[in-house]
Amino acid sequence: MSIFNFTDEQSLGEVRSVETSRITVRVTDGQRLQKARVGRLVAIQSMGDEWLIGIIERVWRHPVELPTLPEADPSADLTGVPQEENGVSISLVGTYRARDGQRKNTFTRAVFILPEINRSVFPIEEKSLEDFMGILSASSKADAAAPLKVGTYTLDGKASAYIDGDKLFQRHAALLGSTGSGKSFTVASILEQSAQLPHANIVVLDLHGEYSSMKFAAHYRIAGIGDLKAKKEGAIFLPFWLLTYDEMQSLFVDRSEESAPNQASELMKQVVELKKKSIEGLGKQDLLDGFTVDTPVPYRLADLIEAIAEKDREMVQGSKGEKQGPLFGKLTRFLNRISVKTKDRRYAFMYQAPAEYETYEALHELAEKLLGTGIKQDGVNPGIKIIDFSEVPSDILPVVVGLVARIVYQIQFWSSPGADGDARHPIVLVCDEAHLYLPSSAASTGPLEKRALENFERIAKEGRKYGVGLMVVSQRPSDVSTTILSQCSNIISLRLANKTDQAVVKQLLPESLEGLMEVLPTLDVGEAVVVGDATLLPTRIKMAKPKHEPRSATIPFWTRWATPKAEVDLIAAVENMRRQSRAQED
Repeated sequence: MSIFNFTDEQSLGEVRSVETSRITVRVTDGQRLQKARVGRLVAIQSMGDEWLIGIIERVWRHPVELPTLPEADPSADLTGVPQEENGVSISLVGTYRARDGQRKNTFTRAVFILPEINRSVFPIEEKSLEDFMGILSASSKADAAAPLKVGTYTLDGKASAYIDGDKLFQRHAALLGSTGSGKSFTVASILEQSAQLPHANIVVLDLHGEYSSMKFAAHYRIAGIGDLKAKKEGAIFLPFWLLTYDEMQSLFVDRSEESAPNQASELMKQVVELKKKSIEGLGKQDLLDGFTVDTPVPYRLADLIEAIAEKDREMVQGSKGEKQGPLFGKLTRFLNRISVKTKDRRYAFMYQAPAEYETYEALHELAEKLLGTGIKQDGVNPGIKIIDFSEVPSDILPVVVGLVARIVYQIQFWSSPGADGDARHPIVLVCDEAHLYLPSSAASTGPLEKRALENFERIAKEGRKYGVGLMVVSQRPSDVSTTILSQCSNIISLRLANKTDQAVVKQLLPESLEGLMEVLPTLDVGEAVVVGDATLLPTRIKMAKPKHEPRSATIPFWTRWATPKAEVDLIAAVENMRRQSRAQED
């Protein structure tokens, strides 16, 4: 039996025009027009127990210009002429069937048959709305082994909103919203539920340490200056030998210099030679069969600098005695640049890694930290990994973030797919503050940003095949690579006040749903428009708050000025700045 049982008196109006996914309704009664509210759901019977479901996009009332009458007929009766025209524009979003084969009360996003002209349109409200939202919740929950609850529907606060976790991650997702709209606690809520799965596998790229309060996750951080004397728990070093040749070029070679081609060529030559020597010294002759300049094997940075320095001062035998070599003096600035960077303690996590990171097994251990899962202990799920990048200098941040993403993708790529081709254990990268290292093509991107972009764009395009998903989180979607955003089949958009950002989000959606995005600047904190493959119905959802809230709450300026939370120790702050470490705060 259908959940819809409308009477003629409940009708909103009649269908007057039909397009591919948008219809126009004529409302003859001004009182009925009051039932039409933007964002409300409507139902149109197509055949039998099959109903089309739509969302009201626009409501209008236009005055009708009365006909001009000849002066000879002043007594004409105009009471029967309508003085206004009422209408509603509706976007079709799916089909409800009371019976679909053996199943009852189903909803699908497919639109099988467009409505006929003059069909009545009914607003879904009260009991009908409650029943329909209940069907959505039940369907979403039943389709998943472990349903992912994201909140409640704005239309009916009693109905829980579930989304398909498989489709959310395997087809990539974008979580967008202005500062203070609720992005961080939405991420935290999803992480909390993911942590309930025994073999969850998520890496959160945390740029500001916002998720350090997530007690259910394993916490790591890119090592800071304070870890040089004594490496503390959770510190990760990323030794320079993990860098690809292109990444090393972007760090060390200044393309504006006349000798840049010589620098790049010599860098490649010496890296190849040192890696081959390292492989031979390790007794791993089998690696030479597939060897490239990017093969990640350890070698000493001091050896690389010395080899390049020899070329910079090399003298060769000429016809009249010794003369300057072909690269004599042309690599001096290159060497100075490498020396300055490698001695800068802010980059110690890459150039001054402890001795154990020079071993062949160092990459094995790093892979275990980034991609490993395990049994939950003391309430911590080791598969949920939060990596704090807050101490990484901003100028090198894109390369470091891109390096982590590339290692994850490449290890996953080279994992054995198994006999059935489906044995890889999937992993998701949560890219917090994505606009900082995944800039749009419109922005001026230097060589560092380009290297990171290349890694993430490859994941966006090909990651699904190898079990690598992306969740892009940003407050400025207009500054994020359009190539990456266009690969996100799921959009969770919280409040966006900027028109440029709103325009970007609209471009990511089908034309039929653009009207739904008109509400973006008016959304409440924590309220989102959810559209994509992971949700049955594109609609507004009040996102659930997590138990462990992230440390991203905006500091209340006026309140703190009235009543400070604690006495400010400026001397300690200055000394932390000098040390480039907050270690003394702990």
